[in-house]
Amino acid sequence: MGVYLVSIGAREWFGEDGDDRDEDEIGFGELASALNDALLRRGLPPYTSLPEETPFVRGSGTTFEEKLVPPMEGFTELCRAHLSEEETETLCGWSALVPISLDEVICLPVESGYSDETTVAGAPQVLAIAERLARLIGLPPEIPATSDNLDLTMWFLDGPAKDTAAVRPGPWTEDLDAAFYVALYLRAAQHVLRRGCPVVMS
Repeated sequence: MGVYLVSIGAREWFGEDGDDRDEDEIGFGELASALNDALLRRGLPPYTSLPEETPFVRGSGTTFEEKLVPPMEGFTELCRAHLSEEETETLCGWSALVPISLDEVICLPVESGYSDETTVAGAPQVLAIAERLARLIGLPPEIPATSDNLDLTMWFLDGPAKDTAAVRPGPWTEDLDAAFYVALYLRAAQHVLRRGCPVVMS
């Protein structure tokens, strides 16, 4: 149990795998349709080009899966100190992240895993904000470049984060939980833009 960020392939996004889902799983066909309607109303092209999900290969960067385990209080304080409310909402207030440039988040009346609506953000905007925070706290290059099997979660919680902090001092070491969330949103946006697929809260 818990909250995860996971990537979604074309069949699942467009609701073409309904026969393969358990009854209590939420499909994404309704969300895909509602998002395209919202994009068209804004004069933007529909989001129709997605890669298929590929078999898992560790380190390949073709899938994304991370678990939101650490407490978020320090990250919330970091955002409050350095971002506007609108920027904070763009960075971490979404339940679906897509590879489309959006001037503002889009709230859709489609049920998500934890709400009666789904909030969609654009990965270019999320990436720009996450990169600012990463520079601000001096996020080290040793953090995993991919997030396809809880790589970040394990690196920060059970891996070499504390040892790395000892040899790479900087603001990021002051709150490793906050650093985890900066890395999480940074890698999520990078994955969405690199692969062209959504990442959703599940």
